[in-house]
Amino acid sequence: MPEPQRVVTDTMLGLKLPDYARLSPLVATVLGHNPGPFTGPGTNTYIIGTGRRPLLLDTGIGVAKWAENLPLGLRELAGTDALGRVVLTHAHQDHIGGMKDVTRIFGRLEVMKKPWPKPGPDDAAGVPVTAIDHGAVVATEGATLSAVFTPGHAPDHLCYYLSEEKALFTGDVILGAGTTVIPDETGDLGQYMDSLRRLLALDVEKIYPAHGPVIHNARQKIGEYIAHRELRERQITGALSNGPLEVMAIVKRIYTDVPEFLHPAAAQSVRSHLRKLLNEGRVEEHEKVWSLK
Repeated sequence: MPEPQRVVTDTMLGLKLPDYARLSPLVATVLGHNPGPFTGPGTNTYIIGTGRRPLLLDTGIGVAKWAENLPLGLRELAGTDALGRVVLTHAHQDHIGGMKDVTRIFGRLEVMKKPWPKPGPDDAAGVPVTAIDHGAVVATEGATLSAVFTPGHAPDHLCYYLSEEKALFTGDVILGAGTTVIPDETGDLGQYMDSLRRLLALDVEKIYPAHGPVIHNARQKIGEYIAHRELRERQITGALSNGPLEVMAIVKRIYTDVPEFLHPAAAQSVRSHLRKLLNEGRVEEHEKVWSLK
C-alpha cells in the first residue's frame, strides 16, 4: 500500500472562533483577531487561574479589537478587572505585540519568558522581561504552569504544562489545525523534532494551542506531528533519489494537493527539512540545487 501524501490533513483555512470563551474552570481565551492562512482566526491568548489576578498567556499581535475584548473577557469569564503576571511562549510579533496594550490598560505588570538570544525581538514587550527557562514554575491561584523548553519554531520557545488539568499550552509548536512553520532565519527542524518528542514524554491529555481550537487527543496529535514530518523527510529524499532538484521543483512533486498560492510556504518547509538533512550529512547543495550524498 502506498504511503499517504500527508499525515496532518486539517487546515486553518475557514476556521472561526469566538471573540472570547471559557474553556475550562481554569482556562479562558480571548481571540487575537489577526487572521491568516497560518494563524487561523488569530492568536489565542489565555486567561489562567481562578483568582482576582489571573495570568495572561501571550498577547496577540496588537490588534485594537483584542485590546477592547480583553477587559470584557476578563469581566465576563473571570469576574475581575485585573491581571497578575504575563507569561509569553516566545517573542514572535503575534504573541508579544499586544503587550503595550496590556500595559496601557492594566499598568505595568511582570512579563515572564525565556530571553531571545541577543539581538532579538524581546524589546517589543515595551517593558523589562523576567527571564525564565526550562523547568521554571509560574503559579497563580488555582493553576500551576511548568515551563518546557521547545526550540525549533523559535529559539526562545517555551510551552507550559498545566498540572491541574494535565494540559499543555503549546504556543506555535503544535497548532489546533495544520502544521507549524519552521522559519528560514531562526527555525531548526532538528531541534523542533526533539521538542515534539520531549512533549510526547509528558503526561498530557489536552492541548491549548496558540492558533485554532483546543485539542483533546493530545498524545495522538503529537504523534501525528512527528509522523507527518518523518513522512515529509521520506518524500524529499525520495524526490532527490531521482536526481538533483531545486526547492520549488521538490515542492511541485510533493505538495500536489496544496493550492499554488501556498507553495512559497511549502518551500519554506522543504528548506527546513533540507537544512536538517544537510546538518546530518545526508544531502548537499550547490548553487541552490540539492542532491543526496
